[in-house]
Amino acid sequence: MRPRPPLWLLFFFAALPAVGGRRYPHSAVLDGASRYRLSWAPEEASGAVAFRLEVRTRGYVGFGFSPTGAMASADLVVGGLDRGKPYLQDYFTTADRTLEKDPQQDYYLEYAMENSTHTILGFSRKLHTCDPNDKSITESTVRVIWAYHDKDFREGNQNYHGSNRGTKSLRLLNPEKEAAIPSSLPYFDLTNQNVPIPDKDTTYWCQMFKIPVLHEKHHVIKVEPLIQRGHENIVHHILLYQCSSSLNDSVLDYGHECYHPNMPDSFLTCETVIFAWAIGGEGFTYPPHVGLSIGTMLDPQYVLMEVHYDNPSYVEGMIDNSGLRLFYTPDLRRYDAGVIEAGLWVSLFHNIPPGMPEFMSEGHCTLECLEEALSAEKPSGIHVFAVLLHAHLAGRAIRMRHFRNGDEQELLAYDDEFDFNFQEFQYLKKERIILPGDNLITECHYSTLDRSHMTWGGLSTRNEMCLSYLLYYPRINLTRCASIPDIMEQLQFIGVKEIYRPVRTWPFIIKSPKQYKNLSFMDAMNKFKWSREQGLSYNDYVLQLPVNVRCTKTDNAEWM
Repeated sequence: MRPRPPLWLLFFFAALPAVGGRRYPHSAVLDGASRYRLSWAPEEASGAVAFRLEVRTRGYVGFGFSPTGAMASADLVVGGLDRGKPYLQDYFTTADRTLEKDPQQDYYLEYAMENSTHTILGFSRKLHTCDPNDKSITESTVRVIWAYHDKDFREGNQNYHGSNRGTKSLRLLNPEKEAAIPSSLPYFDLTNQNVPIPDKDTTYWCQMFKIPVLHEKHHVIKVEPLIQRGHENIVHHILLYQCSSSLNDSVLDYGHECYHPNMPDSFLTCETVIFAWAIGGEGFTYPPHVGLSIGTMLDPQYVLMEVHYDNPSYVEGMIDNSGLRLFYTPDLRRYDAGVIEAGLWVSLFHNIPPGMPEFMSEGHCTLECLEEALSAEKPSGIHVFAVLLHAHLAGRAIRMRHFRNGDEQELLAYDDEFDFNFQEFQYLKKERIILPGDNLITECHYSTLDRSHMTWGGLSTRNEMCLSYLLYYPRINLTRCASIPDIMEQLQFIGVKEIYRPVRTWPFIIKSPKQYKNLSFMDAMNKFKWSREQGLSYNDYVLQLPVNVRCTKTDNAEWM
């Protein structure tokens, strides 16, 4: 029988967090069985972060960071209590997953506890250790890896964790969220009812809903995803759009595939995004001075919920009932929230050559658009408090750049370790004011090393997007501020001289030169012999091209 640690040792280590006043404002369960809980506390003043692991084991506990979520090239720490003696060691793995003890030990044990079922470890480390074997912790996504075993970890006898391991993407330096909302707060659900998911890789399903009739203004202050159990990797994102107030209840019977020739005309009136959720994200709580307004004539009465189903394995027979839960209150906040969609508008005119380790696309929210809209609606500017950065499978990093009078400001938001499976609103540490005449660039970095054909902008997860959703206040009449480079200028790069006009087919057909004659522009781009050098030259070329701009109001009219 394993000896129990002396009571004085447990008391000593248990008392340490209380003595230091340690509080862990963030936590996450890392496994599906709730056996492994991580809590953490960023300490900005000291440039460090404190961790607490609570794991259902009396053996060792492993924790670390990985560039891909796998064991290769990972930064690891292993700890526990062995015969009552606490231990914590800093390790790293090589590219071939060989485990090595780090000569520079950068993790510091603060306390350790063990009872009949669980091991609890508290430790800390610097955000930037200047150790090449450690991963710096930034505001970008961090791929946390975890493991545990029922026996302790000893040199020369490193018990393999087997299936007790996993990975989870988190943002460790996100600002602390507001306190939990009252449990008595009313809510309403917008959920699909028994939607059959087709056996195809991508489906966008749209369903109309009516907001509950309220006789006075209320504020939605929290939105939670309601993802059907087992469908966490199938429901890729959910967008909620405000629809025309001229609709009536007859539209509520219609659920239909979005962007389909036979979809109801009423769907075309739903252009204003009022909320966005993407895979891996949790619920979003609005700041205490801001809420999403409902209940007035200016507010949404009918909404369209768009759910993106990702079914790359073509699984048959799935039925889904996912959606959103919206909590609301009659206690009004000071400001009404709005959403602006910025970046590249989703189009085949956005394209990326194959075999590229790095390719950058830019979507512009131009100074002309912001000058026009803000000067008319809010000359003193709007306050951005959260941003959702969105791309698909080829995405590697996204940055939201902010310019004023030609000078670049601090990044509005960024994620240099973008994870397609973890996309959520980032709370900004400080609200940012956007003024008339500012301009914003959504900058997306992609890798297509594993692809042999062009990647096109589009709805499928195998297509690409480059978008930012800005949550801001006070609400103004601007819903989309996006751009796309001119396609004819892009085609000149591969030697296209003329297309058939008038354009009667889509994608349109090339007339000359001879090698592309009667090919669609997509086929021509795929026929071109892309080398890495050609791809780099094309990237530089596209970034210099003039762009077409969308600067859209709530009713889908254009500001410019």
